Amino acid sequence: MQRWKRVARWIAGTALAACLGMPAPAALAAGAPSKQPTSGTLHGAPYRIDVPADWNGDLVMLMHGYEPQGAPRATPMEPKEPTQLFLGQGYAVAQSAYASQGWAVGDAIIDNERLRQLAVHHVGRPRHTYLVGFSLGGLEAAASLERYPHAYTGALILCGATVSTPELASHALLEPLVTFDALIPGVLPDLAAADAPEFVPPTVFATALKTHPAQAALLERRLQGTQTSLSLYYMVLRELEQRAGGMPVDNRTTVYRGFGDDAAFNRRVHRYAGPAEALAYADRNASLTGRIEVPLVMEWNVADMTIPSRLHGVYPEQVRAAGSGNLLTVLAPAGEGHCGFSDAQIGAAFGTLLQKTGAASR
Repeated sequence: MQRWKRVARWIAGTALAACLGMPAPAALAAGAPSKQPTSGTLHGAPYRIDVPADWNGDLVMLMHGYEPQGAPRATPMEPKEPTQLFLGQGYAVAQSAYASQGWAVGDAIIDNERLRQLAVHHVGRPRHTYLVGFSLGGLEAAASLERYPHAYTGALILCGATVSTPELASHALLEPLVTFDALIPGVLPDLAAADAPEFVPPTVFATALKTHPAQAALLERRLQGTQTSLSLYYMVLRELEQRAGGMPVDNRTTVYRGFGDDAAFNRRVHRYAGPAEALAYADRNASLTGRIEVPLVMEWNVADMTIPSRLHGVYPEQVRAAGSGNLLTVLAPAGEGHCGFSDAQIGAAFGTLLQKTGAASR
């Protein structure tokens, strides 16, 4: 809980707030009336199921983003922001908070499938079931779509961290941190040390970057948009490391390029050895194949500082390489920041999914 209190002091106004998929309980007061939501705990995972009074017979499974360990949870579970949007269009919405917080990818995949089965029992077998994932929920949704292909009519992934955990840990978490450390040494601790803090405030990074403008400019040129998210990357990597039982990535043979004198830069980079069991954990939780069997629509935000554009094409390329490119639609970026979509933009993206599945004409 103390860790969450430290995070809470800076969460407002940062990309992490959007990453969490913060609830908006007041939103349920507007729009079409709904039946009393069903909520409870399923195998340790809080959940809720909302059904509109004019249910259209379809179900949306909503998967939220990263939630730091120790973040307070309301009882009963509160709805995430897009809930009312789908209820207002007649869809039933089921969402799990998962049995754990943080890098809950493994739990999320299992808990979401358990909840889907419960929802079918609760509301009746839907005509169509759609999977909608935001941020880290995008990785979980993609993994769920690959693991349970016959459960869904289609999926929508918005602002998704749709990169297999081993690659995400390497390129989105560790690389920015070791780059910062090589350019501005003496600020970060040894990331694998048992006594390393769980959280480094963003002000620490901001101060170091401000006092080293040349290094800050090089970091920005090489890894655009990472400066404002270094604190988030640090926290997520440390939490993932604790789950995995060691560093979930191994960069001992990685050659980093694009820093001018690359040979000198690589000599300065801190090298980490990933234990076999930790690397295996990252692979299990989760690695993507790109093999999908139903339509998938994906969209990111403009200038997303949390999921930078260099990661956006990873899963689409996997899907095409797996021979499923005909099922994939990647929309042009919309909205600002991370998960900064308006209801209209979410609705339009979902409408595209309906068209691709053929449900829009039914």
